[in-house]
Amino acid sequence: MGDYYQNVTSHKYEKAINIISKSKLIRKKRNKLLSNFENGRLYFLTNDYQKSNDYLNAADDILESNFKTGKDLALSNLINPMMETYRGEDFEKFLIYFYKALNYSELGKPEDALVEARRITLASDRLDQVVKNTKKYNIDAFSLNLQGMLYEMGGDINNAFISYRNSVNVYLEKNNSFYGVPIPEQLKADLLRTASQLGFIEEKNRYETIFNKKFNTESQGSELILFLEEGGGPVKEETSFTIVYSNGKSFYNFVDQYGVYHSFPFDYIGNGINTTKLSNIGTFRIALPTYRINYPNAAPLSISLNDSSYHAEIAQNINQLSLAMLQERFLSDLTKAIIRYLVKHSTEKGAAKIATNIAEKKGENSNSTETEKKKNAENAKKIGDAVGFMMDITNSITEKADTRCWLSLPAYISYVRIPLKEGENSISIDYKGQTKIINISEKKGIQIKSIQL
Repeated sequence: MGDYYQNVTSHKYEKAINIISKSKLIRKKRNKLLSNFENGRLYFLTNDYQKSNDYLNAADDILESNFKTGKDLALSNLINPMMETYRGEDFEKFLIYFYKALNYSELGKPEDALVEARRITLASDRLDQVVKNTKKYNIDAFSLNLQGMLYEMGGDINNAFISYRNSVNVYLEKNNSFYGVPIPEQLKADLLRTASQLGFIEEKNRYETIFNKKFNTESQGSELILFLEEGGGPVKEETSFTIVYSNGKSFYNFVDQYGVYHSFPFDYIGNGINTTKLSNIGTFRIALPTYRINYPNAAPLSISLNDSSYHAEIAQNINQLSLAMLQERFLSDLTKAIIRYLVKHSTEKGAAKIATNIAEKKGENSNSTETEKKKNAENAKKIGDAVGFMMDITNSITEKADTRCWLSLPAYISYVRIPLKEGENSISIDYKGQTKIINISEKKGIQIKSIQL
């Protein structure tokens, strides 16, 4: 997928579409969700909003279904997790609603965009049930902020206020920063403004105290909420870990990618592993995914309209979010990888034993001397060892990490609210020595638009 990623980051979207349409990997049934992710984003970038939503709706339908099967589990344990049906990262699932809402906005269908706002709540509830009572990613502050914007665009100020407040509270619960993103000043202003509009003075005063700052709470009239998507997102790669079993104890030591030893308690009882399977296993290698960051820092940019300057704030740091997702489930992935090794190791032993037994039976002869019988047993054992060795080689070759991810995502998503004057508005964006002009016609209320820098 290297050529595909290169063309996406170089803004050669038509070429990227052509590459992905011919990709044998993407066309496999197990990668149907990934195919819809990529095509949905690519057609969004080519301004084919309807076709983009056709793919994103198909991805949404897949996510709505329970598509993990016993076959997936068997393939994952016997070969590697790349053979499973791709189910997407949790943050990728939320980004579907972002792009679908943008598509509906561009297509002039604000009511459909509101549907996506409501579905963000349903997705949050589902995720919260999965990771309940943990400190893992269980809600998305950016999606809640987006939800508030969509409700406000639809004239539902009460639900907009609730969404802004929910988003703010997520930031506050995480010490004012959500996976590398400080709470946006614009979000604070939007919360206070909608609270003022609804006459929720106590709420407004409480949050002003929390923010230690007062904001202009007057409505700006016609506005553009402009999202700026920047850089190529992170790419999953494979890294190997050396696992050392502490014989007689229920833990492993593993060597991380920096050569540092760590102790890892392995719940073999909870995972249904018999202690006999843990014996006689010394050192072995497993593969796990890691992310390579290709665009580490957001570049400075300036936005201007009618001699006024505007500052965009980062709303979602996909670099940080991606790294955090793998870190949060590292022990879980490590446990699955160890179980996968134990299953493969069992198949090696089983295959070797079967081969030995078959060879022994073939060589059986009632007239054989004791010397001949002993020689036959030795030869049978050699055949069994050879079969076991070949199985070991096969298992080592097939040990791979699941390196699939939504490659066409940006590294950062920023946003800014810009008041529009009557008629045409030419917004100037200066980025990396180049100027991009966006022409927007003023309309009543809020418009939402996104551009890839």
